[in-house]
Amino acid sequence: MGSGSSVNVNYKYSLQKSENAFKAAVLIQRWYRRYVARLEMRRRCTWRIFQSIEYACEQDQIKLHNFFSYLMDHFTPSSSKERDFISRMFVSGESVKEAELEKYCDYESLEVPDSYTGPRLSFPLLPDHATALLEAFKQKQQLHARYVLNLLHETRKHLKQLPNISHVSTCYSEEVTVCGDLHGQLDDLFLIFYKNGLPSPSKSYVFNGDFVDRGKQSLEILIILFTFLLIYPKEVHLNRGNHEDHMVNLRYGFAKEVMQKYKVHGKKILKMVQNVFCWLPLATLIDQKVLVIHGGISDTTDLDMLEKIQRNKPRPTQAPSMTNRLEFSRWVRQTVQEQIEWCRRLVDISESEDEELTYSSMVSLTDLDGPCWTRQEEWKQILDILWSDPMPQEGCKVNTVRGGGCYFGPDVTGKILEKYNLQFLIRSHECKQEGFEFCHNRKVLTIFSASNYYEIGSNRGAYVKLGPDLIPHFVQYQANKTAHTLTMTQRISRVEESAFRALREKLFAHTSALISAFKAYDTDNTGRISLSNWATAVESVLRLGLPWRMLRPQLVRSTADGMLEYKSWLDDLAMEQRSQEHIQSSLLEVIYRNRSNLETIFRIIDRDHSGLISFEEFHQTWKLFSSHMNIELTDDGINDLVRSIDFNKDGNIDFNEFLEAFRLVKQSQ
Repeated sequence: MGSGSSVNVNYKYSLQKSENAFKAAVLIQRWYRRYVARLEMRRRCTWRIFQSIEYACEQDQIKLHNFFSYLMDHFTPSSSKERDFISRMFVSGESVKEAELEKYCDYESLEVPDSYTGPRLSFPLLPDHATALLEAFKQKQQLHARYVLNLLHETRKHLKQLPNISHVSTCYSEEVTVCGDLHGQLDDLFLIFYKNGLPSPSKSYVFNGDFVDRGKQSLEILIILFTFLLIYPKEVHLNRGNHEDHMVNLRYGFAKEVMQKYKVHGKKILKMVQNVFCWLPLATLIDQKVLVIHGGISDTTDLDMLEKIQRNKPRPTQAPSMTNRLEFSRWVRQTVQEQIEWCRRLVDISESEDEELTYSSMVSLTDLDGPCWTRQEEWKQILDILWSDPMPQEGCKVNTVRGGGCYFGPDVTGKILEKYNLQFLIRSHECKQEGFEFCHNRKVLTIFSASNYYEIGSNRGAYVKLGPDLIPHFVQYQANKTAHTLTMTQRISRVEESAFRALREKLFAHTSALISAFKAYDTDNTGRISLSNWATAVESVLRLGLPWRMLRPQLVRSTADGMLEYKSWLDDLAMEQRSQEHIQSSLLEVIYRNRSNLETIFRIIDRDHSGLISFEEFHQTWKLFSSHMNIELTDDGINDLVRSIDFNKDGNIDFNEFLEAFRLVKQSQ
């Protein structure tokens, strides 16, 4: 009897113990799920901040082109010098004549000194040359300018023979590897080659654009890719991205990188790269079933047109908007002039013996009786495939977030796939946390190969391999060793801190506009607004599409009554930025908001990329700007201004002096 009672007690004790353990496990699980959910929410908010700021910068780039278009429409040159100056500002690399480019890129005249210890190239290139380059770049060595120019010269000759759409085939023992954006991150390319193997007759690669900008080793990536392209022309394929464009390079760092690494011959290298970019193919077809393009498609994408247009002619980021009669008439005049010039070349082509017959010229000669498209239509085709993004909704609409291309829905994808008998699309152009992402019922695959793109730990890089069955196999990686040592919490905290720092800079850059927006809600002029009105006002100014109410705790100190003293909040933002630069707050705000545009403008004016502009160029520039900025400056006034900001009295103006001129003008307003 006693024994049975003891067993019963033990059973109840064990049952209670198990029940407590189960409850504890449920509580731990519930806590962990909430913890992971909060981390995921923080990660998504951080991601949206980075993407919104990145796309806003791309909008600024498009707006800068519109700014120059406006200046061109509203400024009448008063002399031949002014006309020459304007034409030099806007002449593009693809407009340079063949003979002029050959003379300009006179690499044979450059001597390689005996003291040079870097790699040496001889043409035709061999696999050993590629291996030597890889090892040299790992050791932080620099390729001599003679070899860089020679490589660009040979690459350009090869690219000119290629069609607009490359065709790649797989066989039973072979697979094709597709890589996305690299953006100057050489370590990612090294890791891809380490994991997947170097290009070879049995290892084909498609690199899907955006090789340059943002990262610090864009030129090294170009040199490596162009070298493998020349060694294995049937196995290595390069698509053009939206960053393979000179105007974009002026803003996002590649032009500056080249000039810093090659101070003497950087100008020649940039000019050659600019022209090489114009000849990069626009797309790649794998087994006639998988279309690889950098950005995306639209409801008007026409692969037949893309195959036949002269890809070196259009400027994708400078398509004229046909919204007003003035722009339309100017575009018509330009198009007519180009057609006249084209006819002249056509008449003289039989008399020109040194003119090289390229793929593009053969197409234009053999298709004289075929369809004739306007430059505007060709522009739109290239703009769409370089800049567009997929969206989950049906339809096709203007990509207002980036400022170029369009958003295309699953219905648009389906129609293009059906029209051209394709299985799916591979595109890049967007950073993805895992390095890849499917959408549109797995009919659109985004692949992005630059790991840690926004910050260390922000994202993985990836590449995709396709065999004869065309089933995608993904490989993910983190090129930065530090990222492997961070916990998930540490990684998210680090990325989050970087994102909010960038966001605070963005807020500070719009201080004046924010004050006006806040005052609209502060009708009694108390200096205080509700936190809800704060969020609405901030979005109305920055237009980043961010969840400001969710981000508010990271940006605004909590208040007991739910009201914010916005002037003290803006003072705190200014104090944070002023600790980095000792400039008057209002002027610093203007510089923060306009620095990228100003630097791009400076580099456009600085045609020889010397880092200096002459007094005459400065004089003509400010006459041009005054028509848009409503600033009345006489010739004597501009001369006084230029003398006052030439601090070192060397007769030229560098970028810091250029910024000073901007400050002086803003002070005078």
